[in-house]
Amino acid sequence: MKNIISDGVVLSRPLEGPLAAHIGSFARWADEQGYRLHSIHRQVLTAARFSRWLGENAVKLRSLSFQHAERYLRYRRRRVQIRRGDAAGLRHLVEFLRREGVIPGEKVAPPLPTGFERCAKEYERYLREERVLATATVLNYVPFVRCFLKDRFGDGTVKLSRLCAGDIIRFVQRQARRLRPKRAKLLTTALRSFFQYARYRGEVTVDLAAAVPIVANWSMTSLPRAIEPDQVQQLLTSIDRRTTSGRRDYAILLLLARLGLRSGAVAFLELDDIDWNIGRVSVHGKNGRSELPLSAEVGKAIATYLRRGRPVSACRRVFLRARAPICGFQGASGISSLVRHSLKRAGINAPTCGAHQFRHGLATEMLRQGASLREIGEVLGHHHPQTTSIYAKVDITALRTLALPWPGGAR
Repeated sequence: MKNIISDGVVLSRPLEGPLAAHIGSFARWADEQGYRLHSIHRQVLTAARFSRWLGENAVKLRSLSFQHAERYLRYRRRRVQIRRGDAAGLRHLVEFLRREGVIPGEKVAPPLPTGFERCAKEYERYLREERVLATATVLNYVPFVRCFLKDRFGDGTVKLSRLCAGDIIRFVQRQARRLRPKRAKLLTTALRSFFQYARYRGEVTVDLAAAVPIVANWSMTSLPRAIEPDQVQQLLTSIDRRTTSGRRDYAILLLLARLGLRSGAVAFLELDDIDWNIGRVSVHGKNGRSELPLSAEVGKAIATYLRRGRPVSACRRVFLRARAPICGFQGASGISSLVRHSLKRAGINAPTCGAHQFRHGLATEMLRQGASLREIGEVLGHHHPQTTSIYAKVDITALRTLALPWPGGAR
């Protein structure tokens, strides 16, 4: 006797066990998330077998947890070969049942924080609440401080009064060997900030911030690695806009190339950030929110994706993953991965494989067209003019006027 679960999903035997009444709604959820029919069938079949096993072992629905799924997989593994995706399917099932309120959330007692974790957490609270620093700054500083505290005190009691200059110097020397100059400089900045905080709290009486070594990191020692305009055009031409993922990728690449957005800003762009009436887009950048004009070319590409490519979803992100589960990109790395694969597919030997080269490319091209550094900084959302000044190094025409004549005449 066949058992119809949903459109296209039919099982050869009736559902049994405590999950029988919920497998149909689980199948509909999987379909809404964009899973393909064969994947939905596999997940439903795994759920049905799991439900039967729960019934045979007298497991009540309200007591169901991830531990039961792990036990079931061990049971199946002793009898048959587990297919790839079965564990993920059961995880999706348990998470779905929790969201629907069918089973209670697991009450897991959080582990007691160690001394260095508590100290780092208090420092983080100070940065957020008293210094009111940007989230990006906090996320950069706290891991370095946590690493230092763990290195010095381990899991024991943290007594900052025991710290001496030698502890700091040895830690920085060890870490600086494995870090790039920019990261090493950030490490020392974070440590100085922490020791100033410790002195402010009265936990140390000497100025330990002065003991943090200076890491050599000369600014503007390299040229911006910018993708060339013809390479940008070649890449855009290579995108197959007949497919839904192609329409999405084309719109993303245009935002990177024409507006110079950071990959994170593209990943987290939401539908409400675009004002179609006045043709402007609100961008969440490192220095807060800024607004940029939305050109006809970029606006048309985004609109085409929204109308003929974006899956139906409750997610408010503009750009969604092409594969299930349908949701927004987790972060900047998803956009960088898209750029890397697109460049490789187009056979373009670009300066780098990341998304930031489009920002450099836009700035360099604006400079060639006669834009000032101030105008470039406004487009790129730079907070300080010094950040934009690196592009002066690629203005060859202006630099020629500064070149001194060769001693003894022309060569």
